[in-house]
Amino acid sequence: MKRQIAERNGREGERRAAFWLRAKGWRILAERVKTPRGEIDLVAKRGGVVAFVEVKWRRRGGDLDLAIDEHRLARVAAAVECVAHDYASDGEDIRVDVILLAPGALPRHIANAWMP
Repeated sequence: MKRQIAERNGREGERRAAFWLRAKGWRILAERVKTPRGEIDLVAKRGGVVAFVEVKWRRRGGDLDLAIDEHRLARVAAAVECVAHDYASDGEDIRVDVILLAPGALPRHIANAWMP
């Protein structure tokens, strides 16, 4: 039951993040991209940048600071390596972004969150 609630909340967070990105001028290219190395929540494009976005939803804003860490970002980066060529053409920059969401808080967008 807890897992189902977490899954539902995660999907809602991804939906909200996609809405927020669209409002900021991004075009959503894909959602929930599965790769052999993991899943990418959103793939978005604006101008010459393709962002592979990890979305984290927490019930309390205070929990957002602990929602993402180097290990989680490394997993997303590994997944990006599998599919980046499908979304970015020559000359486009790619990056891993994070969007942190909680009820009653504005989305926090961390651009280029993964820099190995």
